[in-house]
Amino acid sequence: MRHRLNRLKQRARAEFQQLASIQRSDRPWQMPVAAGLATGLPMLVGAWFDHLEYGLISSLGGLVFLYLPATPLHHRMVSLMASAFGLTACYALGVISHLFAPAMIAALAVISTLVTMVCRFYALGPPGGLFFVLAAAIGAYAPGDVLQIPLKVGLLVMGCLLACAIAFLYSLRMLRIRPAAPVQPLPPPTFDFVVFDSVLIGVFVGLSLALAQALRLENAYWVPISCLAVIQGASLRAVWVRQAHRVLGTGIGLLVAWAVLSLPLDKWGIGVTMMVLAWLIETLVVRHYGIAVIFITPLTLLLADAASLGAADPSVLIRARFIDTLLGCLVGLAGGACLHSAGFRNALGPLLRRVVPGRPRS
Repeated sequence: MRHRLNRLKQRARAEFQQLASIQRSDRPWQMPVAAGLATGLPMLVGAWFDHLEYGLISSLGGLVFLYLPATPLHHRMVSLMASAFGLTACYALGVISHLFAPAMIAALAVISTLVTMVCRFYALGPPGGLFFVLAAAIGAYAPGDVLQIPLKVGLLVMGCLLACAIAFLYSLRMLRIRPAAPVQPLPPPTFDFVVFDSVLIGVFVGLSLALAQALRLENAYWVPISCLAVIQGASLRAVWVRQAHRVLGTGIGLLVAWAVLSLPLDKWGIGVTMMVLAWLIETLVVRHYGIAVIFITPLTLLLADAASLGAADPSVLIRARFIDTLLGCLVGLAGGACLHSAGFRNALGPLLRRVVPGRPRS
């Protein structure tokens, strides 16, 4: 009995060390500053013209800055502009799916599948497909009619263009300070990694949104985002660690969000707050994902709900987002278990191989 208790204590201690470990980072301080400008400047422009809702959409486009690689200038700018196109396409599809609620499930599932395929085929590093799906999910739950679609998509494109301009100036400066990383050759694509995993991830992201709609959760954009953030771990243990980080980080982050939303913030204060949050996230995310999630939560809430700030009780919004996070993480954990189950893969892999033509070589 004592031996079992000692083993349990050792495992608990190991789990705690895994969850609490802080990684070292060689990220230059200029990168979080530039990321904060890319996210916050559109909000300040929107505040200047007294159209906060326009600034929020453009700030969503500013997130594309986070996909800037550390490669030579020509490669990093082409990669960033390709990411900007993908972010715009995902947001546009999300906004279109808002016109017919049942289409949201299929749209988010397909977007998650295709985005994961592209990210894996081109070996796109963190944050991977997360912000593409975030843009689609926020667009799917954004109020509006069909005539507003070109305006919304155009505003997001302007945010992407500003982020590309900031990235260009940032790159000119950084390439004088430190040498560019070499462009790595693409790894040979495999069917399991590029196709099978992506389809399964898309199915579970769609399933998470279907459950949210079945439970009649209001503005449940956070459910598929949480599901994707958890399920894309490299291993089942990574999925578990990510889920723990996400749930704990979101729980604390919701308290931070409640404090932020309770402040008498005006349109200028919201813009400055978003810049500070983006700076904190990019400073912390390479050191500890869970701590970064504490600040990702209020930033995402501001991106989606700042236009209606003050119109509702912040505690209601906070409670809803926690339920969304819990549901998304549970579905993501179930998806991760299936994704890393040899029996599950052996059962469905051959069927999917017959369905998908022209598959990558195994």
